[in-house]
Parts: sequence; C-alpha cells; structure tokens
Amino acid sequence: MRLFDAHCHLQMPQFDADREEVIARMREKEVGGVIPGVDFATSVAALELAEKNDFLWAAVGLHPNDNPTEEFDTEKFLEIAKLPKVVAIGECGLDYFRSGGTDEEKIAQKKRFESQIELALTVKKPLIIHCRDSQQRIANTKSAHDDMLEILADYMGNHKSLQVIIHFATMSGEHAQKYLDLGCYLSFPGPITYTDMYDESIRLAPLDKILSETDSPFAAPVPNRGKRNEPIYVEDVIKKIAAVKNIAPEDIARQITLNSQGIFGL
Repeated sequence: MRLFDAHCHLQMPQFDADREEVIARMREKEVGGVIPGVDFATSVAALELAEKNDFLWAAVGLHPNDNPTEEFDTEKFLEIAKLPKVVAIGECGLDYFRSGGTDEEKIAQKKRFESQIELALTVKKPLIIHCRDSQQRIANTKSAHDDMLEILADYMGNHKSLQVIIHFATMSGEHAQKYLDLGCYLSFPGPITYTDMYDESIRLAPLDKILSETDSPFAAPVPNRGKRNEPIYVEDVIKKIAAVKNIAPEDIARQITLNSQGIFGL
C-alpha cells in the first residue's frame, strides 16, 4: 500500500452506482482503507466489502446518533467484532451537534459509547471515535470534547492496552494536545485542506500519531471540495499534512501507512 484511508464509508448508498469502480481506483492507486460501520447493518456491509478485497478492512460500531433508535447489542456486535477482517470498533462516541442537547440524551450517548469501549477491550482492538460539539453550547456546560476526554482519561488510565483513534480530527490545538497526551492517534480529514485553522493540531501531532482519512462520501478535500468524496482523494489530505510539517509528501504517506499498519494490526 502506498496510501491509507483510515475512514471511508464505501458501503453507503452514495456508492451504489459505481462502488466497484471506486474500489478499482483504490487498487490502481495502491490505497488501502478501513470501512467503519455506523450501526449493525452498515457494520455487516463493511465487513462484506472487506472480505472481498485484500486491501480493505472493517470497523464495527454504533454511531452516537446516526441511528438513535438502535440499541447497542453487545452479543451481536461481539460475534462480528472477533472476525479477522474487523480491525477496530467504531465509529462510536459523542455527538452533541445533531442531538445530545439534554442531560438525558448525553447520558444515553455515554452509555452507548462506554459499551463499545468495553467491547474494544474484550476483543483487543482499537476504538475509532466520533466526537462533535454543539453549535451553541450553553455557558458553563461541558463540551462533547470535555466529556470525551474525561471518559478516555478514566478508561485509558485503567487500561493501558486501549488504543484510540480520533476520527475527523478538526479540533482546536488545545484539544488536540489533550488527546495526544492520552496517547490517541489523530486522523486528519479533507477539511484541513480548506483552511489553516487546523494547522496547529497538525504541527502538534508527532509523526507516529498521525493518520489520514477521507470520511467518504463526505467532505472531499481541495481540489474536489463540493463533490462526492472517495478514498483516492486521501492523497490531497496527505499533501496538506506534508506542507504543514514541511516534509516530503511521499515520506508522510510512508509514515502514515506504517502507522495504519501498526494501530490496525495489518
């Protein structure tokens, strides 16, 4: 593999018309990738794609609010999480942007998330974390990142083997440093190419803690911003990381592939 996309939703309907062509382009460009589920059905679909392609792997999990009516069924998820093509649990976490405005919603999200931390510990596979804050947070209340950091500090302090990937790492440098201090990996997506507001987080991240992702089909990087995203565009994310780090893109790509192989056990 020359490049690696740590987070691409190839099982989603946006790829129904040309999924095989998208995967063929990945093969041609030597792009490996992890396909995360957002509920049980999409986790199974991710696994099916991964089992058909030797450069694809799956993550299985329940998003905090993509499918709010689905209860996390530990036994069902455990059955597929143990399979060799499943390399992580997720995406899972906290999302106060789309919901989570009430204390009850936040409690429910935390319970759902902690069940998946326990699953990750059981199967000894890393967590892929989704964490998104509300647009208008009430004064003196904790943000999603504040709550996430508190939960992770507790679990990672008591379970040194727990490995964590912060998906879509578009947070402040302050929060980025706190995640890095816990030992988390930061997975940088397409929006880092739109602006310099995430450059500090990129600069702070040690080379051995950086991953790259597209979050396909969403958030395509420049020069394809506004179009459907796909995994081969991860090269543009890597170029931006390289520019901020002042390191050759091929060297960044090589390091990210090594990081991906390490964290996902490939």
